[in-house]
Amino acid sequence: MQAPPSSGSGDSSTLIGEVSEICSVDLRVPALTILAHPSTERVGERVLLPALASGRPVALSRLTPLFSHPDSREARSLESLHLSRRPISFSQGSIVGSIRLTAPPEGTKVEIFGTETETVFGPADLARGVPLLLAGRVALLLHTLPSAASSCELHGLVGESAEISVLRAAITRSAALSAPVLLRGETGTGKELVARAIHQASPRRKGPYLTVNVGAIPPTLAASELFGAARGSFTGADRRREGYFERADGGTLFLDEIGEAPQEVQALLLRALENGEIQSVGADAPRRVDVRVIAATDADLEKLVADGRFRSPLLHRLQGDVIRLPALRARRDDIGRLLIHFLRAELEAVGQEHRFDDPGSHGRPWLPARLVARLAAADWPGNVRELRNVARRLASSASAGDTAAFFSELEANLATGELSVSPKEAVKPRTRTFRAMAEVTEDEVLAALEAEQFNFSHAANRLGLSRTALYVWVERHPGIRKASTLTAEEITAALEGAEGDLEGAARQLGVSPHGLKIRRTELGVK
Repeated sequence: MQAPPSSGSGDSSTLIGEVSEICSVDLRVPALTILAHPSTERVGERVLLPALASGRPVALSRLTPLFSHPDSREARSLESLHLSRRPISFSQGSIVGSIRLTAPPEGTKVEIFGTETETVFGPADLARGVPLLLAGRVALLLHTLPSAASSCELHGLVGESAEISVLRAAITRSAALSAPVLLRGETGTGKELVARAIHQASPRRKGPYLTVNVGAIPPTLAASELFGAARGSFTGADRRREGYFERADGGTLFLDEIGEAPQEVQALLLRALENGEIQSVGADAPRRVDVRVIAATDADLEKLVADGRFRSPLLHRLQGDVIRLPALRARRDDIGRLLIHFLRAELEAVGQEHRFDDPGSHGRPWLPARLVARLAAADWPGNVRELRNVARRLASSASAGDTAAFFSELEANLATGELSVSPKEAVKPRTRTFRAMAEVTEDEVLAALEAEQFNFSHAANRLGLSRTALYVWVERHPGIRKASTLTAEEITAALEGAEGDLEGAARQLGVSPHGLKIRRTELGVK
């Protein structure tokens, strides 16, 4: 299963050394990153505060310090007229590595989220990141960053955190190799995005890239699904069928949810990885294929091995290279960047892009800075996928004209623990109680979605779930079809069958009309 060396690409070890040098993470120093600002293009700007590490105080006001995007030389102050010229002061605390915040009573009002402390933040707080709300208009994250900037290929990833720089370096490193790759990370961290980035950056980029959820393959069909079947090999096999490995020959095969693979599937994969040969069902002899395998899981494979539920030799084979994806809570400075990135795309899809227009010095931004600060303090068990779902719902609420109601619901969700924040900043919980996601069966969800014509809000009410919980539930269950997995051909055929009616096409495909509209826009389907 080894990839042929890339002609003219140089020695892999040399490339890896260069990547390590370019993308190394230096000593970390205190920093401030903009999470929310009346001008959304400023979200993500940051400033390093090395003076604090040296024991000198730093002032924060409307006029100072100067923030900039990581890839820009232009630097400017926060500039908001709602901030006082009287500075907030940051200084070293009495504990090594701690920072004290001092705000004059007559100056800018400061609200603190995500920590139990009031004005002194210890190393653990800074490592986690402390969202600060200034005058209700600007949200900043007080955290730490490497003192030296890194420079890496973006690989299609959104974010400028130190953790994303490390991940980008790992993608560059892995793309230069030919061994199998194991992507490990919590659900929703973007494992499929990383797998595709590795393929696109590798010498195999012109070859096929295929994805298969191995946990969803029935054991009885595993051999034919993975390796194909000869004509006449079983009832109904009236022609030769290619399996995933054969179709991916010369390219990359992404095995998602490898921790959920049945034992029978594990045995078949192990044999293919060991000798690079596959044998179709009913075929007379095996054949060699040139496929690079990238596997992904959020499971504890070592525990599964200890429990006898995952084959140890297969784990060793898959770990030719291991990449660990950071959880969203480990890169809180990217939450504002990601939220604006997703929201911009979703708002454009529903014709609401004007929501991000600059409201002017006396106007109020559509997206409240307070809400962004709360989101930045949340723990995000569904990670980036969950954040994107929130962005979709925000855009949907803007289109429906009920944004204020959704903002209130989202803040209530934060308080009930669906996106947990510290008790100090929690709002009053809702009187309504919801069912636990574990109580809901797949049949129930399918029935509710079909009855409500895939309107997630109505289906969630029918099921006794919050809309956020229903989105998370659907994302975790491969048996429920998702608009994000549709191909351009499927969408075109459904629209033709429904005579151009989007809702009719959505009913045919078994997805939400809103999701279909976004997917249609992503793929450029007319």
